[in-house]
Amino acid sequence: MLICAAGAVFAQFARKTAISKGPRAIGLLVMNPKGKPRLVPIAIMVDGRFYDAGAYKASPVPMALDVGTVYEAERTGNSLGLFTVKQVLQQKNKFIAEGTFLKEGETPPSTAKKAESKPREEEEDRPPVLRRSTSEPTRTTPPPAESKPAPPATRVPPAEPSTTENTKNPAGSSAAATPVPGSANSAPEDANRPVLKRGIPPKTSSRDEPPAPRPAPKKPSQTASQPSADIVPAISDADGPEPKPFTYDLKAEEELTFRSKMVAMAADELRRYAKIAAPSAPANRIGSKLPAKKSPEPAFNDIQLHVFDISLSNEPVLILSATARLPETPKDAPERDYFLTLVARSDINGDLRKLMSVVTDPDHLDVSPRMELIDAVDADGDGRAELLFRQTSDAGTAYAIYRVHPDQLYSIYEGTAE
Repeated sequence: MLICAAGAVFAQFARKTAISKGPRAIGLLVMNPKGKPRLVPIAIMVDGRFYDAGAYKASPVPMALDVGTVYEAERTGNSLGLFTVKQVLQQKNKFIAEGTFLKEGETPPSTAKKAESKPREEEEDRPPVLRRSTSEPTRTTPPPAESKPAPPATRVPPAEPSTTENTKNPAGSSAAATPVPGSANSAPEDANRPVLKRGIPPKTSSRDEPPAPRPAPKKPSQTASQPSADIVPAISDADGPEPKPFTYDLKAEEELTFRSKMVAMAADELRRYAKIAAPSAPANRIGSKLPAKKSPEPAFNDIQLHVFDISLSNEPVLILSATARLPETPKDAPERDYFLTLVARSDINGDLRKLMSVVTDPDHLDVSPRMELIDAVDADGDGRAELLFRQTSDAGTAYAIYRVHPDQLYSIYEGTAE
């Protein structure tokens, strides 16, 4: 009985995670700060096999971009929100989708009709009636002037002769009226007096018009740097597993150690690619070798180090990408920039095992395309993460998905460059 119970418990805990049978679509969600979010289809898995999502069952719209399809945007396995396809666009030979994006934690807008706060009155339910506007002006005749009794006569001293009329101010004292500009009683205006008017001023003769100042030379416009679009993977699968984070928490000391080891390994890969090896040390008379000449150290730029927990087993997988330049090159060879991507796994002792190394330069992109990591994503729905790369070659841009194995990476999907 104990043996049977132990076997039942072992079978329960040894049960594997449910694997998605598909269809499972993978795309890239491009979220522009000033525009609608767009989805670029990459691959779709059906019965364990991957196809081009931009062409699979396109009749005329690909299956991965059917209107109403919902994608879940993820960054390293963490859900960011839901994208719903609303419209499909075609650019040259590829399809993209526009839609709405609902961030994680937000509630969708309610489309249900609300009840009225107060019942409608009877007048509102009646049919509309044409009526005359009450604001129409009507003609009115001024009332006849009433005869008022003349005021009692008072003695007024004779006024001195003047060219202007005498009026009384509100205080009751007599004073000469001053002309108000623009009024009917004002004196004739000066011909050279400036006048304030709305709109464009009238043209004047070229003699009276002062010479217009020359416009200052325009400086080149310095536009502020616009925020770049945020690009994250997105997955659509009705029966797939729940998203899981594939992040690997590192301390500052561990990150520095991993970084130095990956840079040293990348330097060796770059020397091997450039065929610059350390020369063998010549032997002296006694037979001992002199110290070998130190090989040149590459200068790395734009180093990016990503660390993931691919299998959720606390085993870090490291991806380093950078551009490099060798300071010492042959006299006939010009200086060039190199593109490098290195993937390694760390064991229990902290030693690194190389899984993949891709080194290329602008003159050999047709042979070896440049690899740029996008993110770790569960492409096949088995609960483990794969690595999604962007490949840049002379033919254009394509996307590739690699599965991580203990000793190397295996390609499970490679798109066509466009």
